[in-house]
Amino acid sequence: MRWIWIDKFVEFESGRRAVAIKNITLAEDHLHDHFPGFPVMPASLMIEGMAQTAGILVGEARNFEEKVILAKIKRASFSGYARPGQQLRYEATIETISPEAAMTAGTIYCDGEPLGQVDLMFSHIDQNLSGLNFPEENFVFTEEFKSLLTTYQIRR
Repeated sequence: MRWIWIDKFVEFESGRRAVAIKNITLAEDHLHDHFPGFPVMPASLMIEGMAQTAGILVGEARNFEEKVILAKIKRASFSGYARPGQQLRYEATIETISPEAAMTAGTIYCDGEPLGQVDLMFSHIDQNLSGLNFPEENFVFTEEFKSLLTTYQIRR
């Protein structure tokens, strides 16, 4: 099972910018242990939500021909908590993109208020790790994962 940490895209500008949302709910098992009596969305999962938002943006910019993986978290800082009943908004922008890699800058909002900054670096592994054998199919961008982008395209 692949864990997807965004619910849908609400804006998408190919090769430039993407905005996705995530509704936090107590139906998510991880919130019952983090932390009992005061459930909060773990920062690591918010970083992953931003990585999925920005990763799809980077992948789509190159027509999903590359296997794009998170290579580095350049910055991740948070100023508060996100709790059940709140909505996260991930805004990702491509700063640079090349055949080998991409850099993105991101802001996370919680119920419309800034909550965090997450800047990421992605690697196009077919370009960077040549000589290593990877499956021919794009195991990063599965149809299930790419279907998130379709939800935005249908709405438009």
